[in-house]
Amino acid sequence: MSTAKSALLSALGAVGFRTGAEAQAPTATSAPASPRVAQGSESLGEPGSPSAIRTIPGDILPAPELPFGGEIKLNALQSKSWWQPRIVPPKGAPNIVLIMTDDVGFGAPSTFGGVIPTPTLDRLAANGLRYANFHTTSLCSPTRAALLTGRNHHSVGFGVISEIATGFPGYDSVMGPESATIAKILKGNGYRTAWFGKNHNTPAFQTSQAGPFDQWPTGMGFDYFYGFNAGDVSQWEPMLTRNTTPIAPFVGNPGWNLITAMADEAIGWMKQINDLDPSLPFMIYYAPGATHAPHHPTPEWIKKISAMHLFDDGFEAVRERIFENQKRLGVIPANAQLTPWPKDLIKTWKQHTPEEKKMLVREADVYGAYLAYADHEIGRVIQAVDDIGKLDNTIVIYISGDNGASAEGSAMGTWNEVLPFNGVHPTAAENMKYYDAWGNNETYPHYSYAWAWTFDTPFKWTKQIPSFFGGTKNGMVISWPAGIKDKGGIRWQFHHVVDIAPTLLEITGIAAPNQVDGVAQKPIEGVSLAYTFASSAGGFSAPSRHSTQYFEMLGVQGLYNNGWMYSAVPIRAPWELTGAAVADPATAFKFELFELKNDWTQFTDVSAQHPEKMAEMHDLMFGEFAKYQVLPLDASAATRFVAPRPSLAAGRTVFDYSGLKVSDIPEGNMPSLLNTTYTITAGIDVPDNASGMIINEGGRFYGWGLYLVKGAPIFTYNNQGLIRTRWQGPALSVGKHIIEFHFQYDGLGAATLAFNNVSGVGRGGTGTLKIDGKVVSTRKMENTVPLTKPLDTVFNIGAAAGTPVDDADYSIPFPFAGKIDKLTVVLDRPKLTPEDIRRLREAEARQGADK
Repeated sequence: MSTAKSALLSALGAVGFRTGAEAQAPTATSAPASPRVAQGSESLGEPGSPSAIRTIPGDILPAPELPFGGEIKLNALQSKSWWQPRIVPPKGAPNIVLIMTDDVGFGAPSTFGGVIPTPTLDRLAANGLRYANFHTTSLCSPTRAALLTGRNHHSVGFGVISEIATGFPGYDSVMGPESATIAKILKGNGYRTAWFGKNHNTPAFQTSQAGPFDQWPTGMGFDYFYGFNAGDVSQWEPMLTRNTTPIAPFVGNPGWNLITAMADEAIGWMKQINDLDPSLPFMIYYAPGATHAPHHPTPEWIKKISAMHLFDDGFEAVRERIFENQKRLGVIPANAQLTPWPKDLIKTWKQHTPEEKKMLVREADVYGAYLAYADHEIGRVIQAVDDIGKLDNTIVIYISGDNGASAEGSAMGTWNEVLPFNGVHPTAAENMKYYDAWGNNETYPHYSYAWAWTFDTPFKWTKQIPSFFGGTKNGMVISWPAGIKDKGGIRWQFHHVVDIAPTLLEITGIAAPNQVDGVAQKPIEGVSLAYTFASSAGGFSAPSRHSTQYFEMLGVQGLYNNGWMYSAVPIRAPWELTGAAVADPATAFKFELFELKNDWTQFTDVSAQHPEKMAEMHDLMFGEFAKYQVLPLDASAATRFVAPRPSLAAGRTVFDYSGLKVSDIPEGNMPSLLNTTYTITAGIDVPDNASGMIINEGGRFYGWGLYLVKGAPIFTYNNQGLIRTRWQGPALSVGKHIIEFHFQYDGLGAATLAFNNVSGVGRGGTGTLKIDGKVVSTRKMENTVPLTKPLDTVFNIGAAAGTPVDDADYSIPFPFAGKIDKLTVVLDRPKLTPEDIRRLREAEARQGADK
């Protein structure tokens, strides 16, 4: 047999190639045996037809293809085609709408006793179940990582938010291919998946247009993404992305707001899927920025909520009303006690001046409007599911908040959210300048931490505190008309956000895979709560299948175990963001103990009566910490924002740019000018009277920019909207010029933070603007931003994005009218001398001795 014929025989041997006499007298080849289907899978429809479908075992994703079931002869006319069947989930698997709002305390929505109307959440509760004992991690990204993966937040690298990630496995903000998301699993089993709103689970150092994109929503199992890659953004002028492409639909579109736009997008996507094929099951992950700061409702909603006068009588009175509502609704036990107002930490309402009260009420009105507005838009999405006739077999999981209410807004609130993260705390008089603008695009507002404590009624503490339920207990509603018959019921079993993914797997009949994309998977660590859907699962004493859960956030620790709660008492209040860290969090905290069946609100510490239980809980907690990569404990807060981490800028001091237009590069991916000496040099070619942005970062609430206005070169440094320092030169002549801005920083820089010392950051310096080598302006700045930029800060070349660094000078997008030939940024970070190090060590030792 010839070599060619041997090769052909090898290629076709499995499908009946014949030679010699057999070829001269062809006969019909007998049909092959039916393809072997893996155990647990099922093929439906005519095998090999274009309409054939199958379910899969799901242990390996993507599912291996079935063996070819047709016939291949030399010619197509004598062959039989065969198509791989389309993969579908098990019959009856529901559509999924998974909703998570942001920074909503347990006592904020009306569904759980709050005074703020949330009719969508109410509607779903009346048609499903309310969960009164559901917990989160106490912080944004960690909760969302556990939600998406069914694994504890440290297990998937999200011990903290990505912007303060550190180089330890539990804290690096990289979920990794060994922890496939619920969307990845559902997609591999035939679901169509989409994510709308907040993505706080891509490493902050991987959010640029250069990727990599495997940790973006589209790389984590979502077919479609419309939202933002950050902890928060302006809802009026957001850093917004469609899939992996930045977009700016608000430009030239006054009144546009992301809360409405993302509802429109979700409805449009869902209807499109339904129009293309009504049989396609879908999963929507819907995560609005509300109610995280900035609080940005529309004016109509502010007017509506303000007219209700919900907050006029102050914190304590509002708490009392919420507590009474909670008792009436039955979402807390009849014997629950209202924890006392923390008079040693927060002023009472009577202690505030009339001006302060007026400002505080305005803050709460705007916040209430934001929550009500977001709930309304969520309602439009739910109604759209109903309108296409799919609500009956759609499970809607609406988690009211990813942690407790946020106490990061200072005692009197703040018109610019980032100020407290840099140690600036506005007074009521300073906030009053923005009274009418509170909530519009001229502000980036957050309310007083007194309101956060109020909206966490009846519990103690707030967001960031994982050991007390004010930080971790969030109301949840699950509605699934086809699967839940105890409509309006309340469930009391302890459960945690890590339990949502395994619940979805159980109700869809889909297995947790052992391998995804060739990578062995970590086990799912949560416990399905689908058993609570049974009508018999009601009642305060109904047992929970989730018996043990550790808690840890920013060094604060806790443990739930079979009805007991072991709680570290916070040393640093959540609003104390910029000071030195607790150096020894493993041993520094005092712990309290609560028996929850008799003490729902952690009102009475019983540690003195149960020393053996205290020791048992302590040992169990650290065992869990070791198991789930919680160690090492780190109690630092805002100072971690400037910690070094991998990025496209890491280790570099010189950044050369071609002059090509670049926009919307998120913070963490380009050179940072915080706490350093730097020089920006631009070679430009300009026409007469040219205007436009050469290079900038940030905008209205922090930023800097080098630009031209009517030919005049300007460098502006916007220190958080508090003060703008401006260097300006004479108008340029037509032609080529070299513009240089040099800033000489006066401090020791971020290196002092390694010694638990903030003295090196936020210092001032002297800036010099040169044109063609000649100094045209020299000015000194007393202070610079020390630690934290707004989380939606972006870097741009050749145009501006987001908001202007000075609204008086330009509007977005402000394209550069000339040509940028070359652009260079050089950083000269301060270096500690041996003497500096000696002094810092001595200061650190004194600090430890004082404690």
